[in-house]
Amino acid sequence: MKETSPRETKAAIVVIDDDIHILELADLILGRRGYQVFTAPTARKGMEIIAARLPELVLLDYMMPEMDGLTALREIRTRFPNTYVVMFTGKGNEEIAVELMKGGAAEYILKPFNNRDLAERLDNVLRIREIELHNKSLQQEHVRLLQEIDNWNQDLQKRVREKTDALQKAQSEIAQSEKLAALGYLSAGMAHEIRNPLNSISLFIQLMRQNTIDPEQLDYQGKILKEIDRIDDIIRKLLDASRRTRTITNDVAIDRVIDNALDVFSPQIETGKIRITRSYCDSPPLIKADPAELEQIFTNLFLNALDEMPSGGHLEIRISEENGRVVVRVADSGGGISADTLPSIFDPFFSTKARGTGMGLPVVQRIARIYEGNILVEKTSPEGTVFRLDFPAYTLS
Repeated sequence: MKETSPRETKAAIVVIDDDIHILELADLILGRRGYQVFTAPTARKGMEIIAARLPELVLLDYMMPEMDGLTALREIRTRFPNTYVVMFTGKGNEEIAVELMKGGAAEYILKPFNNRDLAERLDNVLRIREIELHNKSLQQEHVRLLQEIDNWNQDLQKRVREKTDALQKAQSEIAQSEKLAALGYLSAGMAHEIRNPLNSISLFIQLMRQNTIDPEQLDYQGKILKEIDRIDDIIRKLLDASRRTRTITNDVAIDRVIDNALDVFSPQIETGKIRITRSYCDSPPLIKADPAELEQIFTNLFLNALDEMPSGGHLEIRISEENGRVVVRVADSGGGISADTLPSIFDPFFSTKARGTGMGLPVVQRIARIYEGNILVEKTSPEGTVFRLDFPAYTLS
């Protein structure tokens, strides 16, 4: 290999030809024009120089030993796409020219060549190369920008969906709060207006029972008293649902609250042949809450679960700690919640039971939110339903 150091270095050109006179002549002509010239007598040697120098241009002979010029041309264009190739050929026919252009040649020059013509044609190829590479760079930048815009659009769409979901959730919570606020005014008035005559009715029925020995009459009077108790229970639930935020003063062990709530249902569990499974994590963290209100949550959930298993079944309660929150799952083996009913189960007054008030789950949800908790249906199917509750874990400092 021979290298010429010109006074003003421009592009690098590798000349590959097995004719030493061609190499010397090309070196002289191109070196005088300021190009950095590298020469090689074989295609193999030329490939080594190209790999090391990454030249802008290669001047390659068509007829070469070891590796012919066409094979070398294709390898250069494959391995070094930014290196342009000009072919030397002594066979100036159209068929060869077409073959060389298909192989990726930028130009071909017939031997013998004119010194000035050689330099000018190489200058022209280098100008074309600069334009094409610039266009290629612009196209790549165009593709990159389009991809970036697409990524922005996808991110924007995702954020819009998230904000829309959050807005819908907020609107739903506002509507729920408005219902409960209206319920507060209603229940306060109902408690006063209904309980007074209700107490009177209850008193008169009890007096009648004292003066009645007819079994049928006693049975009717007993049913009336039960209905009075049911009305009073409805009023109590309305008042519970309308309560405002409480002051939290107690550190509550939620496993004890759950066990207390289960004890209340011991007769129904035994007679209904319900199998109970408790899966509690070791020493569940405490919760800042009112234990009586937490017990009301589980009383409502257990009551619903037992109603769903009139012929026996399995009630499972699991307690775990996940990401700093106490998580409780209440699972029953009932018939599940239908898809059309599921969105409305936390709405006040919504019930699928003929004698239901529709206040059990709304009360549960409201109490949970007071203590920064959440409740949702984690799973439901014809094989049963799983309610998931979570509350912030309280760690003693």
